[in-house]
Amino acid sequence: MITRQRLAAGICALLATLTAGVAFPAGAVADETDSTASPKVELVLDVSGSMSAKDMDGGSRMAAAKQAFNEVLDATPEEVQLGIRTLGANYHGNDRKTGCKDTAQLYPVGTLDRTEAKTAVATLQPTGWTPIGPALLKAADDLNGGDGTRRIVLISDGEDTCQPLDPCEVAREIAAKGIGLTIDTLGLVPDAKTRDQLSCIADATGGTYTSVQHKEELSDRVGQLVDRAADPVVTPVATEGTAQCSSAPTLKSGLYTDREEFGKQRFYRVDVDPGQELRASVSVGADREVNPDYGVLLRAVTVHGREIVRGEGTGNGRTDVISTGLRYPKAESDDDNAPAETVCLQVTNSFSAASGVKTTPGLPLELTVDVVDGPSKASDVASFGLGRGWWLLAALVLTGFVAGLLWGWLSRWRLAVWRTN
Repeated sequence: MITRQRLAAGICALLATLTAGVAFPAGAVADETDSTASPKVELVLDVSGSMSAKDMDGGSRMAAAKQAFNEVLDATPEEVQLGIRTLGANYHGNDRKTGCKDTAQLYPVGTLDRTEAKTAVATLQPTGWTPIGPALLKAADDLNGGDGTRRIVLISDGEDTCQPLDPCEVAREIAAKGIGLTIDTLGLVPDAKTRDQLSCIADATGGTYTSVQHKEELSDRVGQLVDRAADPVVTPVATEGTAQCSSAPTLKSGLYTDREEFGKQRFYRVDVDPGQELRASVSVGADREVNPDYGVLLRAVTVHGREIVRGEGTGNGRTDVISTGLRYPKAESDDDNAPAETVCLQVTNSFSAASGVKTTPGLPLELTVDVVDGPSKASDVASFGLGRGWWLLAALVLTGFVAGLLWGWLSRWRLAVWRTN
């Protein structure tokens, strides 16, 4: 009995040691402190009288906005400093001059108190005018200062009613200041004029415009934009693809932006040395209302047009960005002086504009190119393609082997004792 207890204890100790080895592999790197500036986001909500219209899934536009805000406030990342500004929320009268000054900060930009912010949103009632231009100017001031990402998310259901202060010109002025502030716009059940104005505001600062018809779409899109503010800041490089590979720009590793016409294609060139791997991904955004059922195709082809590899993505009208990617490993060469291969990246989309929607400028396109050293053959053989997972596989194999030996020895010992007795 004592022998069995000692044997069991030994097995437990062995398993504990192996488990510790898997949980804390050698060479683990300690977490590094993130010293980057906190991203700032201000949600600017239209609370004008038209927000009482009940045409969003049977409820009012205001009710849909409140629900979206509550869901977004619950899911806002801890590192994001978030604020809320309203326009048209306080003045009930008919004096245009006074109504066009009706914008106020409902919740200051800073560390988020979710309960306090929700309580403030719950008090809102559709009231007055639509001073979009003045609200954008004030929102830019609210976000002034600091080096982190700064983003305004404007939610409105109508045109600005405070001309001649054109909100599109206001957005251009904000962009001209070079403060790195992006304005994204969402139109609730918009008409053509509202769509044009909100699209112009977004285009002026490199933001996106989204047409929203349903409550779920509004919650999802606002949440996406708030989450995007928390992503690491990478400054894309503007480029211009061509209709033919022969005249396409040659790109290095990096992030690039372009615009692509509806249903058209763009070419870009990348040089890949023997032993390197090309990794590329592309996203095409629907920054205006489009017909459902669309897709994007990314192909890597030779300069002679032969396809090497492809990636494709499709949508059905419920997403406003379609992405896809590909990988192409270039085989190593015995010739040290072997030239690089020119690979042509072809981006094609099958978006079509909805009735009455402008087709110019083209759809925003974001292309990521990464040319890296190809995987080491020795490394691949050693890891069997498992990466760090081989630690667990090796531990399981060793544990099984040792347990088998111990169980065999124990069985033989018990048999010997039985025969003796």
